[in-house]
Amino acid sequence: MDFKYHLRKYAGKSSRLTCPSCERPYCFTPYVDDDDNILDPTVGRCDHESSCAYHKTPAEYFREHPEARPQSEDWRQAPDWLKHDRPRGVPGTRHAIRPDEVRTMSGQPVNELPAEIVAKTLRNVPKSTLQEFLETIFGEATIERLRADYRLGVTKDRSVVFYQIDSQGRVRTGKIMQYNPADGHRVKNVGVPVDWAHARLKKSGVLPESWTVCQCLFGEHLLPQRSNAIVCLVESEKTALIGSGFCPQYVWVATGGKTQLGPKLSVLQGRKVLVFPDIDATVEWREKLSSLPGLNFTFSTILEDEATAEDRAAQIDIADLLLRQASCPAPTGHPSVPSVPLRSGTEQPIYTNPVAREVAKYFPADVMPEVAALIEDLDLELVSVTQIPNS
Repeated sequence: MDFKYHLRKYAGKSSRLTCPSCERPYCFTPYVDDDDNILDPTVGRCDHESSCAYHKTPAEYFREHPEARPQSEDWRQAPDWLKHDRPRGVPGTRHAIRPDEVRTMSGQPVNELPAEIVAKTLRNVPKSTLQEFLETIFGEATIERLRADYRLGVTKDRSVVFYQIDSQGRVRTGKIMQYNPADGHRVKNVGVPVDWAHARLKKSGVLPESWTVCQCLFGEHLLPQRSNAIVCLVESEKTALIGSGFCPQYVWVATGGKTQLGPKLSVLQGRKVLVFPDIDATVEWREKLSSLPGLNFTFSTILEDEATAEDRAAQIDIADLLLRQASCPAPTGHPSVPSVPLRSGTEQPIYTNPVAREVAKYFPADVMPEVAALIEDLDLELVSVTQIPNS
Protein backbone atom coordinates (compact mmCIF):
# COMPACT_ATOMS: atom_id res chain seq x y z
CA MET A 1 0.00 0.00 0.00
CA ASP A 2 1.24 3.48 -0.80
CA PHE A 3 1.29 5.70 2.32
CA LYS A 4 1.15 9.16 0.80
CA TYR A 5 -0.89 11.59 2.85
CA HIS A 6 -2.37 14.87 1.72
CA LEU A 7 -5.03 17.27 2.92
CA ARG A 8 -8.42 16.10 1.72
CA LYS A 9 -9.82 18.13 -1.17
CA TYR A 10 -13.07 19.90 -0.46
CA ALA A 11 -16.04 17.86 -1.64
CA GLY A 12 -18.88 19.45 0.26
CA LYS A 13 -19.70 19.84 3.93
CA SER A 14 -19.38 16.13 4.65
CA SER A 15 -15.71 16.14 3.67
CA ARG A 16 -14.85 18.24 6.72
CA LEU A 17 -14.68 17.15 10.37
CA THR A 18 -15.09 18.82 13.74
CA CYS A 19 -11.87 20.53 14.80
CA PRO A 20 -10.30 18.73 17.80
CA SER A 21 -9.03 22.07 19.14
CA CYS A 22 -11.78 24.68 18.77
CA GLU A 23 -14.52 22.02 18.43
CA ARG A 24 -16.28 23.86 15.62
CA PRO A 25 -17.95 21.48 13.15
CA TYR A 26 -17.26 21.17 9.42
CA CYS A 27 -14.06 23.21 9.55
CA PHE A 28 -11.35 20.57 9.94
CA THR A 29 -9.53 19.24 6.88
CA PRO A 30 -8.06 15.80 7.64
CA TYR A 31 -5.01 14.18 6.11
CA VAL A 32 -5.99 11.21 3.93
CA ASP A 33 -4.16 8.65 1.82
CA ASP A 34 -4.71 8.11 -1.91
CA ASP A 35 -7.77 5.98 -1.11
CA ASP A 36 -9.31 8.83 0.96
CA ASN A 37 -8.75 6.95 4.24
CA ILE A 38 -8.36 9.36 7.18
CA LEU A 39 -5.09 8.85 9.06
CA ASP A 40 -6.58 9.98 12.39
CA PRO A 41 -9.37 12.44 13.35
CA THR A 42 -6.78 14.63 15.08
CA VAL A 43 -4.43 14.86 12.08
CA GLY A 44 -5.27 17.77 9.83
CA ARG A 45 -5.71 21.54 9.67
CA CYS A 46 -8.40 23.83 11.01
CA ASP A 47 -9.80 26.32 8.52
CA HIS A 48 -9.92 29.04 11.20
CA GLU A 49 -6.27 30.01 10.96
CA SER A 50 -6.56 33.27 12.89
CA SER A 51 -8.68 32.11 15.82
CA CYS A 52 -7.55 28.49 16.17
CA ALA A 53 -4.59 27.67 13.88
CA TYR A 54 -4.59 23.98 14.82
CA HIS A 55 -2.47 21.96 12.39
CA LYS A 56 -1.18 18.48 13.10
CA THR A 57 0.81 16.71 10.39
CA PRO A 58 1.32 12.99 9.70
CA ALA A 59 4.94 13.34 10.85
CA GLU A 60 3.82 14.64 14.22
CA TYR A 61 1.27 11.84 14.54
CA PHE A 62 3.83 9.12 13.79
CA ARG A 63 6.24 10.61 16.32
CA GLU A 64 3.52 10.25 18.95
CA HIS A 65 2.50 6.80 17.68
CA PRO A 66 5.61 5.03 16.39
CA GLU A 67 3.71 1.72 16.43
CA ALA A 68 1.42 3.10 13.69
CA ARG A 69 4.27 4.19 11.46
CA PRO A 70 4.04 2.45 8.07
CA GLN A 71 6.83 0.09 7.08
CA SER A 72 7.23 2.00 3.85
CA GLU A 73 8.62 5.52 3.96
CA ASP A 74 6.46 6.66 1.03
CA TRP A 75 4.22 8.61 3.40
CA ARG A 76 7.00 11.18 3.72
CA GLN A 77 6.32 12.33 0.16
CA ALA A 78 3.26 14.39 1.13
CA PRO A 79 4.36 17.73 -0.34
CA ASP A 80 1.69 19.97 1.17
CA TRP A 81 3.03 19.57 4.68
CA LEU A 82 6.73 18.99 4.00
CA LYS A 83 6.92 22.40 2.35
CA HIS A 84 5.87 24.20 5.56
CA ASP A 85 8.86 25.84 7.21
CA ARG A 86 7.74 25.40 10.80
CA PRO A 87 8.78 23.38 13.85
CA ARG A 88 7.19 19.96 14.27
CA GLY A 89 5.52 18.42 17.28
CA VAL A 90 2.77 20.84 18.31
CA PRO A 91 0.21 22.30 15.89
CA GLY A 92 -0.35 25.97 15.34
CA THR A 93 3.13 27.40 14.78
CA ARG A 94 3.21 29.72 11.77
CA HIS A 95 6.29 31.85 12.28
CA ALA A 96 10.01 31.35 12.78
CA ILE A 97 11.29 30.81 16.33
CA ARG A 98 13.58 33.49 17.68
CA PRO A 99 16.47 32.31 19.89
CA ASP A 100 15.19 34.37 22.81
CA GLU A 101 11.68 32.88 22.80
CA VAL A 102 10.62 30.45 25.50
CA ARG A 103 9.71 27.09 24.01
CA THR A 104 7.81 23.96 24.89
CA MET A 105 9.49 20.56 25.02
CA SER A 106 8.51 20.04 21.38
CA GLY A 107 10.16 23.27 20.26
CA GLN A 108 7.16 25.54 19.82
CA PRO A 109 7.42 29.08 21.20
CA VAL A 110 5.11 29.78 24.13
CA ASN A 111 3.29 33.07 23.85
CA GLU A 112 1.47 34.53 26.84
CA LEU A 113 -1.61 36.68 27.15
CA PRO A 114 -0.92 40.20 28.50
CA ALA A 115 -1.00 40.00 32.29
CA GLU A 116 -2.83 43.31 32.69
CA ILE A 117 -5.69 42.16 30.45
CA VAL A 118 -6.02 38.86 32.28
CA ALA A 119 -6.07 40.69 35.63
CA LYS A 120 -9.00 42.86 34.52
CA THR A 121 -11.17 39.76 34.05
CA LEU A 122 -10.38 38.23 37.46
CA ARG A 123 -13.30 39.91 39.16
CA ASN A 124 -16.52 38.98 40.90
CA VAL A 125 -18.66 41.76 39.41
CA PRO A 126 -20.36 40.93 37.21
CA LYS A 127 -20.64 37.28 38.15
CA SER A 128 -20.36 34.83 35.30
CA THR A 129 -23.42 32.78 34.49
CA LEU A 130 -21.42 29.66 35.39
CA GLN A 131 -20.66 31.05 38.84
CA GLU A 132 -24.36 31.71 39.37
CA PHE A 133 -25.00 28.03 38.65
CA LEU A 134 -22.19 26.89 40.95
CA GLU A 135 -23.65 29.02 43.74
CA THR A 136 -26.75 26.81 43.68
CA ILE A 137 -24.51 23.88 44.62
CA PHE A 138 -21.64 25.11 46.76
CA GLY A 139 -21.20 27.51 49.63
CA GLU A 140 -19.36 30.81 49.42
CA ALA A 141 -16.04 29.44 50.69
CA THR A 142 -15.95 26.73 48.02
CA ILE A 143 -16.86 29.20 45.27
CA GLU A 144 -14.07 31.55 46.31
CA ARG A 145 -11.59 28.67 46.41
CA LEU A 146 -12.53 27.57 42.89
CA ARG A 147 -12.30 31.12 41.54
CA ALA A 148 -8.89 31.64 43.13
CA ASP A 149 -7.43 28.21 42.35
CA TYR A 150 -8.42 28.19 38.69
CA ARG A 151 -8.20 31.96 38.18
CA LEU A 152 -11.60 32.13 36.54
CA GLY A 153 -12.22 35.21 34.44
CA VAL A 154 -15.48 36.85 33.41
CA THR A 155 -16.36 39.01 30.41
CA LYS A 156 -18.74 41.95 30.22
CA ASP A 157 -21.50 39.69 28.89
CA ARG A 158 -20.94 37.39 31.90
CA SER A 159 -19.27 34.56 29.99
CA VAL A 160 -16.71 32.61 31.99
CA VAL A 161 -13.06 32.61 30.88
CA PHE A 162 -11.30 29.30 31.49
CA TYR A 163 -7.65 30.35 31.42
CA GLN A 164 -5.10 27.74 30.40
CA ILE A 165 -2.16 28.38 32.74
CA ASP A 166 0.86 26.13 32.45
CA SER A 167 3.03 24.75 35.23
CA GLN A 168 5.29 27.81 35.00
CA GLY A 169 2.37 30.19 35.52
CA ARG A 170 2.15 31.40 31.92
CA VAL A 171 -1.37 32.19 30.70
CA ARG A 172 -1.39 30.62 27.28
CA THR A 173 -4.97 31.42 26.30
CA GLY A 174 -8.50 31.45 27.66
CA LYS A 175 -11.61 29.62 26.49
CA ILE A 176 -14.67 31.86 26.68
CA MET A 177 -18.02 30.13 27.21
CA GLN A 178 -21.57 31.00 28.22
CA TYR A 179 -23.74 28.82 30.49
CA ASN A 180 -27.36 28.71 31.56
CA PRO A 181 -27.30 29.81 35.22
CA ALA A 182 -30.37 27.68 35.99
CA ASP A 183 -29.13 24.26 34.91
CA GLY A 184 -25.44 24.77 34.14
CA HIS A 185 -25.76 23.64 30.53
CA ARG A 186 -23.60 25.31 27.93
CA VAL A 187 -25.41 27.87 25.80
CA LYS A 188 -25.03 26.75 22.21
CA ASN A 189 -27.53 28.97 20.42
CA VAL A 190 -25.15 31.91 20.18
CA GLY A 191 -23.09 33.04 17.22
CA VAL A 192 -19.89 31.36 18.44
CA PRO A 193 -20.52 28.80 21.22
CA VAL A 194 -16.80 28.68 22.08
CA ASP A 195 -14.56 31.72 21.71
CA TRP A 196 -10.93 32.29 22.63
CA ALA A 197 -9.23 35.16 24.42
CA HIS A 198 -6.30 35.24 22.00
CA ALA A 199 -8.68 35.37 19.01
CA ARG A 200 -10.51 38.37 20.46
CA LEU A 201 -7.25 40.14 21.25
CA LYS A 202 -5.96 39.52 17.73
CA LYS A 203 -9.16 40.89 16.27
CA SER A 204 -8.90 44.03 18.39
CA GLY A 205 -5.25 44.53 17.46
CA VAL A 206 -3.87 43.96 20.96
CA LEU A 207 -2.02 40.85 19.79
CA PRO A 208 -0.16 40.68 16.47
CA GLU A 209 -1.20 38.22 13.77
CA SER A 210 2.09 36.37 14.33
CA TRP A 211 0.99 35.48 17.89
CA THR A 212 0.36 31.73 18.07
CA VAL A 213 -1.32 29.64 20.73
CA CYS A 214 0.05 26.49 22.36
CA GLN A 215 -2.64 25.00 24.56
CA CYS A 216 -2.11 23.22 27.88
CA LEU A 217 -4.34 21.44 30.38
CA PHE A 218 -6.89 23.53 32.24
CA GLY A 219 -5.64 23.49 35.83
CA GLU A 220 -2.06 22.54 34.89
CA HIS A 221 -0.68 25.32 37.11
CA LEU A 222 -2.03 23.50 40.17
CA LEU A 223 0.16 20.43 39.60
CA PRO A 224 3.45 21.77 41.05
CA GLN A 225 1.56 23.34 43.97
CA ARG A 226 0.31 19.90 45.08
CA SER A 227 2.99 17.52 43.92
CA ASN A 228 1.82 14.56 46.02
CA ALA A 229 -1.91 14.73 45.29
CA ILE A 230 -3.69 12.31 42.99
CA VAL A 231 -4.68 13.97 39.71
CA CYS A 232 -8.18 13.59 38.27
CA LEU A 233 -8.33 13.96 34.49
CA VAL A 234 -11.64 14.93 32.87
CA GLU A 235 -12.76 16.40 29.57
CA SER A 236 -14.51 19.70 30.31
CA GLU A 237 -13.45 22.64 32.40
CA LYS A 238 -16.83 22.83 34.14
CA THR A 239 -16.47 19.19 35.18
CA ALA A 240 -13.05 19.93 36.68
CA LEU A 241 -14.56 22.74 38.75
CA ILE A 242 -17.44 20.61 40.01
CA GLY A 243 -15.09 17.74 40.77
CA SER A 244 -12.77 20.02 42.71
CA GLY A 245 -15.73 21.46 44.56
CA PHE A 246 -16.86 18.05 45.78
CA CYS A 247 -13.46 16.31 46.06
CA PRO A 248 -10.82 18.95 46.90
CA GLN A 249 -8.22 16.41 48.00
CA TYR A 250 -7.53 15.71 44.31
CA VAL A 251 -6.09 18.01 41.65
CA TRP A 252 -8.69 18.22 38.89
CA VAL A 253 -7.48 19.06 35.37
CA ALA A 254 -9.33 19.09 32.05
CA THR A 255 -8.21 18.35 28.51
CA GLY A 256 -10.72 20.83 27.08
CA GLY A 257 -11.98 18.38 24.46
CA LYS A 258 -12.64 14.72 23.80
CA THR A 259 -9.74 14.40 21.36
CA GLN A 260 -7.28 16.61 23.26
CA LEU A 261 -5.12 13.73 24.48
CA GLY A 262 -1.83 14.60 22.85
CA PRO A 263 1.40 16.31 23.97
CA LYS A 264 -0.30 18.41 26.66
CA LEU A 265 -0.58 15.25 28.81
CA SER A 266 3.21 14.99 29.13
CA VAL A 267 3.06 17.17 32.27
CA LEU A 268 1.36 14.23 34.03
CA GLN A 269 4.45 12.05 33.87
CA GLY A 270 5.36 10.79 37.32
CA ARG A 271 1.89 11.53 38.71
CA LYS A 272 -0.85 9.12 39.75
CA VAL A 273 -3.78 9.99 37.50
CA LEU A 274 -7.39 8.90 37.95
CA VAL A 275 -9.22 9.22 34.63
CA PHE A 276 -12.94 10.02 34.35
CA PRO A 277 -13.88 9.85 30.65
CA ASP A 278 -17.36 10.95 29.61
CA ILE A 279 -19.64 7.95 29.24
CA ASP A 280 -19.51 8.20 25.43
CA ALA A 281 -15.71 8.45 25.34
CA THR A 282 -14.74 5.53 27.59
CA VAL A 283 -13.49 3.20 24.86
CA GLU A 284 -11.74 5.95 22.92
CA TRP A 285 -9.91 7.30 25.98
CA ARG A 286 -8.84 3.84 27.14
CA GLU A 287 -7.34 3.06 23.76
CA LYS A 288 -5.65 6.43 23.38
CA LEU A 289 -4.24 6.75 26.90
CA SER A 290 -3.02 3.17 27.04
CA SER A 291 -0.77 3.95 24.09
CA LEU A 292 0.97 6.88 25.79
CA PRO A 293 4.29 5.83 27.34
CA GLY A 294 5.51 6.89 30.76
CA LEU A 295 2.10 7.83 32.18
CA ASN A 296 0.38 6.20 35.15
CA PHE A 297 -3.36 6.20 34.40
CA THR A 298 -6.08 4.44 36.39
CA PHE A 299 -9.54 4.48 34.87
CA SER A 300 -12.51 5.02 37.16
CA THR A 301 -15.42 2.69 36.43
CA ILE A 302 -17.98 4.66 38.43
CA LEU A 303 -19.80 5.95 35.35
CA GLU A 304 -19.90 2.52 33.74
CA ASP A 305 -21.15 1.04 37.02
CA GLU A 306 -23.80 3.67 37.74
CA ALA A 307 -24.99 4.94 34.33
CA THR A 308 -28.49 4.06 33.18
CA ALA A 309 -29.62 3.74 29.58
CA GLU A 310 -30.92 7.30 29.81
CA ASP A 311 -27.54 8.46 31.13
CA ARG A 312 -25.75 6.90 28.19
CA ALA A 313 -28.13 8.53 25.75
CA ALA A 314 -27.53 11.87 27.47
CA GLN A 315 -23.73 11.31 27.36
CA ILE A 316 -23.24 12.21 31.04
CA ASP A 317 -19.90 12.78 32.72
CA ILE A 318 -18.66 12.48 36.30
CA ALA A 319 -19.98 15.96 37.15
CA ASP A 320 -23.52 14.83 36.36
CA LEU A 321 -23.12 11.90 38.73
CA LEU A 322 -21.64 14.04 41.49
CA LEU A 323 -24.51 16.52 41.17
CA ARG A 324 -27.02 13.68 41.32
CA GLN A 325 -25.46 12.33 44.49
CA ALA A 326 -25.43 15.80 45.99
CA SER A 327 -29.17 16.13 45.45
CA CYS A 328 -29.86 12.95 47.44
CA PRO A 329 -29.78 13.10 51.28
CA ALA A 330 -27.07 11.00 52.88
CA PRO A 331 -28.22 8.08 55.10
CA THR A 332 -28.01 8.85 58.81
CA GLY A 333 -24.57 8.04 60.19
CA HIS A 334 -23.17 7.16 56.77
CA PRO A 335 -19.55 8.39 56.44
CA SER A 336 -18.64 10.57 53.51
CA VAL A 337 -15.60 10.45 51.25
CA PRO A 338 -14.97 13.33 51.35
CA SER A 339 -17.65 15.51 52.93
CA VAL A 340 -17.98 19.06 51.64
CA PRO A 341 -20.27 21.89 52.71
CA LEU A 342 -23.02 22.54 50.19
CA ARG A 343 -25.07 25.69 49.84
CA SER A 344 -27.68 24.25 52.21
CA GLY A 345 -25.03 23.60 54.86
CA THR A 346 -25.45 19.82 54.70
CA GLU A 347 -22.65 17.36 53.97
CA GLN A 348 -22.78 14.82 51.22
CA PRO A 349 -20.84 11.59 50.64
CA ILE A 350 -18.94 11.48 47.36
CA TYR A 351 -17.59 8.14 46.20
CA THR A 352 -15.33 7.84 43.17
CA ASN A 353 -14.48 4.16 43.62
CA PRO A 354 -16.99 1.31 44.17
CA VAL A 355 -14.66 -0.44 46.64
CA ALA A 356 -14.26 2.77 48.63
CA ARG A 357 -18.03 3.25 48.61
CA GLU A 358 -18.51 -0.15 50.25
CA VAL A 359 -15.56 0.14 52.65
CA ALA A 360 -16.79 3.53 53.82
CA LYS A 361 -19.64 1.78 55.61
CA TYR A 362 -17.17 0.28 58.08
CA PHE A 363 -14.63 3.08 58.64
CA PRO A 364 -14.98 6.38 60.54
CA ALA A 365 -15.25 9.44 58.32
CA ASP A 366 -12.03 10.96 59.68
CA VAL A 367 -9.87 8.09 58.40
CA MET A 368 -11.69 7.33 55.16
CA PRO A 369 -9.71 9.79 52.98
CA GLU A 370 -6.51 7.87 53.77
CA VAL A 371 -8.23 4.52 53.28
CA ALA A 372 -9.72 5.65 49.96
CA ALA A 373 -6.31 6.85 48.75
CA LEU A 374 -4.78 3.48 49.70
CA ILE A 375 -7.50 1.66 47.76
CA GLU A 376 -6.76 3.77 44.69
CA ASP A 377 -2.97 3.54 44.99
CA LEU A 378 -2.91 -0.26 45.34
CA ASP A 379 -6.00 -0.99 43.23
CA LEU A 380 -7.45 -3.01 46.10
CA GLU A 381 -10.51 -5.23 45.83
CA LEU A 382 -12.98 -6.04 48.60
CA VAL A 383 -12.79 -9.76 49.42
CA SER A 384 -14.60 -10.06 52.74
CA VAL A 385 -15.60 -8.16 55.87
CA THR A 386 -15.00 -9.61 59.35
CA GLN A 387 -16.29 -7.94 62.49
CA ILE A 388 -13.75 -7.95 65.33
CA PRO A 389 -15.50 -7.62 68.72
CA ASN A 390 -14.15 -5.18 71.26
CA SER A 391 -12.10 -6.94 73.93
